[in-house]
Amino acid sequence: MSDQTTTLEDDGGRTAAVESGKISQPELDRLTDEIITALKSVYDPEIPVDIYELGLIYKVDLSDERDVKVEMTLTAPGCPVAGEMPVWVEQAILKVDGIRSAQADIVFDPPWDSSKMSDEAKLALNMF
Repeated sequence: MSDQTTTLEDDGGRTAAVESGKISQPELDRLTDEIITALKSVYDPEIPVDIYELGLIYKVDLSDERDVKVEMTLTAPGCPVAGEMPVWVEQAILKVDGIRSAQADIVFDPPWDSSKMSDEAKLALNMF
């Protein structure tokens, strides 16, 4: 990974930390938008909200070589799709034009709670 870190914000106010040093800003913006869109295409099968809006994505690193590394969590450690969800994330990111590789790792620190959800997710789940 490079030594430059950029935190980018999508239209909904959610952030994705992206590390890059050699990728131009317009290309970095495009990749960030498309990676976020890819992440929003992955859903927990038991919850009708995507994993990005649920706040399950903790960190997204993009190397100068266009390798993506994601740190994510689950809503519960015993999630029945714990082994499959990282693969879904990797497959979604690999569909982004220009990405060379993708790796998703599950972490449990900090533990997930509903405060990590976007307002959109809370509204969809009637949690207001």
